[in-house]
Amino acid sequence: MQDQEIAKIVIIEDDETIREGYTYLINHTSPYRVVNSYPSFDAAKSKIAKDNPDVIILDIQLPGTSGIEALPLLKKLLPQTFIIMLTVYETEQIILDALANGASGYFTKNSASAKVIEAIKEVLQGGGPMSPDVAKTVIMSLQKNPDSPLTKRETQILGLINKGKDRSQIANELFIEVETVKTHIKNIYMKLNVNSKADAITVAKSNKLI
Repeated sequence: MQDQEIAKIVIIEDDETIREGYTYLINHTSPYRVVNSYPSFDAAKSKIAKDNPDVIILDIQLPGTSGIEALPLLKKLLPQTFIIMLTVYETEQIILDALANGASGYFTKNSASAKVIEAIKEVLQGGGPMSPDVAKTVIMSLQKNPDSPLTKRETQILGLINKGKDRSQIANELFIEVETVKTHIKNIYMKLNVNSKADAITVAKSNKLI
């Protein structure tokens, strides 16, 4: 990689205000330089190899190809480039999918702007920056009972129920149909031998399933 002082950054983010805000912030308050920014992966894919960035800041919720789907494609295209996920989503499965697909860091959009510049510095030095809420989610996932009868998706749904989300909110957050959520909840009740959300959460917590 080039000297860290002139590290090149590309931002892929569909929200123009956020995209321009991070571009201004990085160009005016850090030693790094934003060489290009795109509203989607689809807009970036034919040009980003020429940008040859050292770090890509990638939103997860993109129009067309999602950030999670774009991750392995970007890693194949630019294997030496570090990718920092920037998102409003911090559900466990999305975080773990992003890290498994090659993300070097993971920040939620409520992180202080200065933290993103720190994250760029950290990945360039070989670190794996995460905002505290993301790190907590990863740690919690590692502490779960490995012998859980629940599938990953069922565990994920039960975790969202525990956060007070209703079926339609869960469906929206996981990009699945409400009927699919209902089926998963029915399977959770059956596996845990319970008849209510409250009982499911109680059993799950006592057995470290969530």
